[in-house]
Amino acid sequence: MNGTSLNAICPYFTMFPLDFPVKVIERHAKKGSWVLDPFCGRGTTNFAARILGIPSVGVDCSPIAVAIAKAKTVRSTVDAVVNALNECLEFDLTEPIPRGSFWKRAYHPKTLESLCRIRAALINDCTTSAQVTLRALLLGALHGPLTKGVPSYFSNQCTRTFAPKPKYAVKFWKARSLHPQRIDIRDLVQRNARRYLEGQPRLAPGLIHLADSKALDRLSLPRGINLVITSPPYYGMRTYRPDQWLRNWFLGGPNKVEYGQPDGSLSHKSDNDFARELGDVWRSVSSVCAQNARLVCRFGGIRNRSAEPHDLIKRSFKDTDWKITTMRNAGSATRGKRQAYQFGGRSSDSPREEYDVYAKLM
Repeated sequence: MNGTSLNAICPYFTMFPLDFPVKVIERHAKKGSWVLDPFCGRGTTNFAARILGIPSVGVDCSPIAVAIAKAKTVRSTVDAVVNALNECLEFDLTEPIPRGSFWKRAYHPKTLESLCRIRAALINDCTTSAQVTLRALLLGALHGPLTKGVPSYFSNQCTRTFAPKPKYAVKFWKARSLHPQRIDIRDLVQRNARRYLEGQPRLAPGLIHLADSKALDRLSLPRGINLVITSPPYYGMRTYRPDQWLRNWFLGGPNKVEYGQPDGSLSHKSDNDFARELGDVWRSVSSVCAQNARLVCRFGGIRNRSAEPHDLIKRSFKDTDWKITTMRNAGSATRGKRQAYQFGGRSSDSPREEYDVYAKLM
């Protein structure tokens, strides 16, 4: 597919490939109907719908996911994004710049000052298409590996998909005598804007909500949705908030790691709790869907949880108005490795077999 670069504007773990929702939409979407993803993540379903000219709605409880997904539903230009950046760099910085060994080794002081200025400006106002696109570009470049050529990221050596914990990161950098470079932020943003905005598809109506998908009736959503495409979080994946702490800081959160689950996330106390709350999502989804709507769900699991994904997903549909019509093996999600290798470690949360579940609203 051409014109799909925008979908990679910011790396995000547990993301399914673009061709999956594209094929489902091509086969099942009805003309003039809306597509819904109640766990939209970085907005792959929404971008697939945009490519095909289909209106879509995405919902997620993570502000990072929502910020990335929103960039898939707007259209901007390189010049507009650079102009938005220049305005941000002139913003009056009143909050103190984060201090400590992590921040000293993670970013060059001049780079960090500029990032703090941009952060404050976008927290103050991020309403235009250019600002929304700029924010997603910056989230994607906030941390990542060092490169031999022109820098692609603002940070010292890091993983791309998740942020390192401060204590471990400082130890890693000290042991290898790694120091942050001063980054030309304008040049980096301009290069990335050219890369990701080239050949964008035409706009289609797209709505992204920061909300709890177990309570969709509280949102102003289009009624009579005919197609749902989604991929819920794996059971046992409880590290979304701490793994995304740097991006969360950039969006206005604290400058330290926060643990626990975001408001509106599924319970991971037990597989029964998880299945029950996922069932609450399916019931919530059915309340905004048309009769005979179709739902396609890709679901997997991680190795350190004994619950089998195919059993767990089947239990979640019990006592709902959705009837599973097909369930097929979708292979292993190698993307679940979360790129831990770049930072000298391996993730214990390796993926298991995934399943594609097809259901119909009865």
